[in-house]
Amino acid sequence: MPRFFALALVLYAAHLASAAPPAAGYTQKVSVGGPTRLDWTFVVSNQSLADPPAKLAGADYDPKKQSYDLYLPDRKDPKKPIPALVWVSASDNATGWNVFEKLCKDKGIAYIGIREAGNGVPPPKRVRIVLDCLDDVRRQVPLDPDRTYIGGFSGGARMASAVAFALPEYFGGLIPVCAAGDLREEPWLRHRVTDRLSAALVTGADDFNRGEVERWKGTMWPGIGVRTKVWVEPDYGHGMPPAATFAAVLKWLDDDAPRRAALAKKSPTTRATPDGALTREQGAKAILDEGKSLLSDKATMHRGLMQLKGAAARWPDLTSGKAALKLLTEYDAKTERPWEVDDLNEQRKQIAAEARGLGEYALRGIAAGSQYEKQKPTIAKRAIDLWGVLIQDAPNSDLGKEGKKWVADLEPLTKKK
Repeated sequence: MPRFFALALVLYAAHLASAAPPAAGYTQKVSVGGPTRLDWTFVVSNQSLADPPAKLAGADYDPKKQSYDLYLPDRKDPKKPIPALVWVSASDNATGWNVFEKLCKDKGIAYIGIREAGNGVPPPKRVRIVLDCLDDVRRQVPLDPDRTYIGGFSGGARMASAVAFALPEYFGGLIPVCAAGDLREEPWLRHRVTDRLSAALVTGADDFNRGEVERWKGTMWPGIGVRTKVWVEPDYGHGMPPAATFAAVLKWLDDDAPRRAALAKKSPTTRATPDGALTREQGAKAILDEGKSLLSDKATMHRGLMQLKGAAARWPDLTSGKAALKLLTEYDAKTERPWEVDDLNEQRKQIAAEARGLGEYALRGIAAGSQYEKQKPTIAKRAIDLWGVLIQDAPNSDLGKEGKKWVADLEPLTKKK
C-alpha cells in the first residue's frame, strides 16, 4: 500500500473518531457516514461472508445514500451508554415517532427511525440498511446493549425479528407489532436468544395477524424458553397501538435488564460493547473459546458443542472455524457421549413448542373468512406431523399422550372444504 494512501486512511479514521456527536433533540434524515461493522450477511444467510456478492444488497448499494431519523436525549455524561429504540417501518418512511416521542423524551431513550427500508425493499438490502443506520449511531453515541430494543410494524416487525434473532448480542429485546418473525434454526443461536432477549408481542384485537402473533408465536416462543409477553390492544386492528401500550412494553423489557447484565458478566460473548464491533476473526475466536470452556462441565457440554457447531458453520474459512470443526469431529468419535441426553431433550422441547404454537394458530388463531383460512389445513397438517415425531419417539410419555390429544383435535382441520 502506498504510504500516502495509508496516511490518508489514518487521517480519515482520526476524523471519524474525533467527529462531534449529533446534537440532542430530533433530527430528520441523518445521513449514514459509512458501511456497518455489524455482521449483516449472517442475518440473511447461515455464514459470515468476508466478501459478500454485490447482488446481495444490490450492485449499486451505497450506505452513504441511506438515512434515518434520530432523537437523542440530553446527556450529562457523553461516555455513558444510553437506551435506544430501533424502529423498522412497513413503508419507506420513518414512521413511529408520533407514537414514541413523549415516551423517548420522558425516559431519555434514543430513537432511530429507519428510512427507505419498507416492505418493497428486498430483505438482504433491508437488513443492510437497518444495520448501517444502527451502527452509524453507535459509532457516535454509546448505546446500552441491555436496553437497546428493536421493533417494527407489520413487515417491519418481521425484519426486526430477523435481525434480533441473528445478532442478539446487540439488543435486550424485541417489539414486533402486528406480525412476527421466525427464530433461527441453529441451536446455539436459539440458546443465545432464550438466554438474552425478551420479546414483547403486540397486536390489535381486530388485527388480521392477531392469530399469528398471539396464538402461534405467543405460544411457541415461551415454549422454547424466550421471555415473552403478548399485548392485545382492544379497539385496534392492523395499526400502531397508543403510546401507553408501548410505555408498558418498555417497562416490561427494562425489568429484565439486570438479568441480561448479570449474564454478560458470566458469558461476555452474549453482549456487544456499546459502540464497538468484533472483526470476523475476533468474533469467531470468542465463540470458539467460550464453546470450549463449556465443554469442561457435563451440564453445559451440549451447549458447548452446539456453540462449536455454530462457529464452524458461521466462519468455515477462518482458523477458529476450522478448529471448531476439528474439535467437533473428535467429540463425535468418542465412545461415551453424555451430551446426547441433553440433545434429545432439547429437540423434544423445540418440536413440542413449535407443534403447540402451530396447533393453537390452526385451532384458535385463524378466523373464518380471513385471508389465512385457506392455509389452515396445511398448518394443521404441519402441527400433526410434528406431534407425530414425538408420539413415535415415546407414545406413552407425557409428550406422546399430549400429542395424541392435539392430533385428534387437529385432524378435522386437514379436510379441505
